[in-house]
Amino acid sequence: MNQEPESRLEVSISAEVEAGQYANFASVWHTQDGFVLDFAVITRPPGLADDPSSGAQYLSVPTRIVSRIRIPPAQVFELMKALEQQLSAYESETGQKV
Repeated sequence: MNQEPESRLEVSISAEVEAGQYANFASVWHTQDGFVLDFAVITRPPGLADDPSSGAQYLSVPTRIVSRIRIPPAQVFELMKALEQQLSAYESETGQKV
């Protein structure tokens, strides 16, 4: 029989990226070509601000994007499955529901 060889994804990471970035906010949006995940950190406490065009007040939350990830549409489903698996494992290990 002619069997397909096993596939293994061999991942490496640079020392600069390995520590990661702290983010306490995420935004997900899409274009025609794919999905974009922006990870951000809130830089200052929220505060009231005035909209120059309407004069209405709004709550301003200053943030800074620390990482932007672009993925093709087909990967979104795989990412969602992986997040669900990891969330379930986290809840089982810690007893905490997120």
